[in-house]
Amino acid sequence: MQVIRLTSDLCKNGTVITLLCPASTTACEIDLGKATNWSFSSGQNSTVAAPAIVPDKWSKFNFWTGLTLAVFSAFLIGGSVILKKKALLRLATNGQTRAGEGGHGYLKDWLWWGGLLTMGGGEAANFAAYMFAPATVVTPLGALSVLFSAVLSSHLFGETMNLLGKLGCMLSLLGSTIMVIHAPEEEAVKTLQAMTDKLLDPGFLVFASILLVTCLALIFYFSPRIGQTNILIYISICSLLGAFTVSSVKGLGIAIRTALSNPSVFCHPLAWILLFILVLSIIIQINYLNKSLDTFNTLLVYPIYYVFFTTVVLTTSIILFKEWGSMSGVDVVGTVGGFLVIVLGVSMLHLFKDLQVSLEELQSTLCQPQGRHSLAKREDKQVLIENVDTLPPMREEGPRVFIIS
Repeated sequence: MQVIRLTSDLCKNGTVITLLCPASTTACEIDLGKATNWSFSSGQNSTVAAPAIVPDKWSKFNFWTGLTLAVFSAFLIGGSVILKKKALLRLATNGQTRAGEGGHGYLKDWLWWGGLLTMGGGEAANFAAYMFAPATVVTPLGALSVLFSAVLSSHLFGETMNLLGKLGCMLSLLGSTIMVIHAPEEEAVKTLQAMTDKLLDPGFLVFASILLVTCLALIFYFSPRIGQTNILIYISICSLLGAFTVSSVKGLGIAIRTALSNPSVFCHPLAWILLFILVLSIIIQINYLNKSLDTFNTLLVYPIYYVFFTTVVLTTSIILFKEWGSMSGVDVVGTVGGFLVIVLGVSMLHLFKDLQVSLEELQSTLCQPQGRHSLAKREDKQVLIENVDTLPPMREEGPRVFIIS
């Protein structure tokens, strides 16, 4: 081993040093302005210091695994909706009682069970995605399930997707891409002890306490009184509980990964506490989400729920895992902007679903000569003037006023 010592006149910011090893064809250039703790090894008898390079998210296997699982989960969940819908339509065609009227014939249909199992696989893939990738990446990608189901419905069931729906799909895809590109680097939490330290952080404890008190107030005070008339009550309960759901999923993911090499990890009390919190929060979320869907218009429930739930999860990730601590200003703006683009796309896809807007109608409206509108307007005025005497009689004391613009 050969140790090279540099004099103080060489160790200046911006100095670039080139090292050549006679026994090797390898050369190493070191920028002293960026190097801190470094070591470089080449050949058998030469060891020199080189910068310790920290790989970004694009070179991390875990990030790509989580991203792939999140997209795959969205595809499975979107496909499960199609399978179950196809099974229900087939039962209705055969004359059996519809599910909305209390029928349960779908329980005997293998296609419906296939849709149910597909949804279970999608949720399992989503659970696994949280184990590898930041929640800031996984949660917004859930909007892709809406995109997949809308596209598959238009092709398999002949449902027409209007122009605004197509634009909404494109915006959802664009926003998801922007968020992935600007996704933050998640702080490394690889053990349950590290997860315990995160959960006991004073900042997160204050945040979780505020969420818990708000949830209890919504459940026991506001829900019985105005839950049936205010769409935000049920949705807020589901969304706020998302903070506890995602935190539990991340902790259980660490426990499962650690159990592969150390099965005794399940003796840690935190693993069972997180499992209890996860099950309880999911049960409450399903209950109030079903209440919301049964009470209010589905076209309004899904966009609002997505916006609220994703906002709470992103905030939780920022506070708990400090994901945005090392982000640049460009990445912060890109992440927030991508999320807003997804919100706009999902809203357009749901809220304007029933509007009859097509590209052909838009072209015909834009290309229609202006003179035709003016001629039609003049004809309407002439017809009104000619038929003034035939209008129904009005009160004697009331003036007869006609405004023709």
